[in-house]
Amino acid sequence: MYLTTEAKKAIFKEHGTTEKNTGGAESQIALFTERINHLTGHLKVNKKDHGTEKSLMTMVGKRKQLLNYLKMYDIERYRTIIGKLGLRK
Repeated sequence: MYLTTEAKKAIFKEHGTTEKNTGGAESQIALFTERINHLTGHLKVNKKDHGTEKSLMTMVGKRKQLLNYLKMYDIERYRTIIGKLGLRK
């Protein structure tokens, strides 16, 4: 698989508090962003892969829900994660 355990731990350590904090909103948003970027590259090559396109849209929706949650409850954490990941909002 493209995302190894070590890569996930590095993502969680960079964007969460520790590498074991896999449930935090920032960690989940960072993981979704990594997966979305990977699938976007895949779809540029494989334009007719509609199953992957549907799962990409699902992931984008889940990431948006998490971002809305962060924005509603802690605007500073929201601004920090947007800046770190380079997301447009």
